[in-house]
Amino acid sequence: MSTAKTIQAVGYAANDTTGTLTPLQFTRRSPTEHDVVIKIRWAGICHSDIHTAKGEWGPVKYPLVPGHEIVGHVSEVGSAVTKWKVGDTVGVGCMVDSCQSCHMCKAGEEQFCSGPATFTYNGTDKYGQPTAGGYSYVVVVDEKFVLRIPENLDLAGAAPLLCAGITTYSPLVHWGVKKGSKVGVAGLGGLGHMAVKIAAALGAEVTVISSSDNKRPDAEKLGAHKFFITREAEQWKTYTGYFDVIIDTISAPHDVEKYINTLAVDGKIVLVGLPTEPMKLSAFPFVMGRRALAGSLIGGIRETQEMLDFCGKHNITSDIEIISPQQLNEAWKRVIASDVKYRFVIDVTQL
Repeated sequence: MSTAKTIQAVGYAANDTTGTLTPLQFTRRSPTEHDVVIKIRWAGICHSDIHTAKGEWGPVKYPLVPGHEIVGHVSEVGSAVTKWKVGDTVGVGCMVDSCQSCHMCKAGEEQFCSGPATFTYNGTDKYGQPTAGGYSYVVVVDEKFVLRIPENLDLAGAAPLLCAGITTYSPLVHWGVKKGSKVGVAGLGGLGHMAVKIAAALGAEVTVISSSDNKRPDAEKLGAHKFFITREAEQWKTYTGYFDVIIDTISAPHDVEKYINTLAVDGKIVLVGLPTEPMKLSAFPFVMGRRALAGSLIGGIRETQEMLDFCGKHNITSDIEIISPQQLNEAWKRVIASDVKYRFVIDVTQL
């Protein structure tokens, strides 16, 4: 790593498990010949930012600058960079590097790197430097982990695609959702609303599965064809053996086993939400229908670019509320209370 120049940055950081964010001046690592320097324009808020900052998912390297839904413009490129030029509109998602030599990296599945992958924040890069995320105005990234944002997309609305978009696109594509597939989306939040839009664009019949009928109008506006109210016992009978795939985005504790009987033979329920409590499951409903319970993380860089191009083709962005950095702490409280439709995006220029 070059020591000729470091990048001075300003951002918002959590300093302890209270998750309170305060301004921070810090230093980015020196760019190498393979790096791209990006001036951040927009940064989405993901619930995982909050879980991480509060130490709910393991040890935290404080001060922590969160944010892995980043859109901005290239301000500098290293001498060996071939894919990018100054002025390009680009994105950065959940990863900023990987070993690039293990089996999974060679297969284009860097999120499963045995290295492991270097995540955008709360990680340590190969130079021994802590990683810091998009709640700041500049970031330094290896060119291989930079993504092109389609020109037709609203840039603020495109930012959440770098996490919420790929988190839902990847399992839908991996498990073969296509025209005519019957897809259930459990939970209509930041992830769920993207799952609805993407599954509908893939040609699936989409049903939102929710405990509240209040979300029906939004579900229909987002592209859902049906609405399954879990509090109505009769609906569980109606949807017995119905879905080919359920994308379960719910992060609160819930009875996953109850959903199994709504799967068709060979149906799959895919977990993308992360409840904090263990699940209780019995084998019987899986065995009787040759059904499967699966999980999905994000996607590799190749698939993430594929998702962005798909969203560009279908003009898909996230439904967002734009905030200033000074509103971050209030926004985090509202995320915890599920009081946002459906993703906050920070106007980083106000730093």
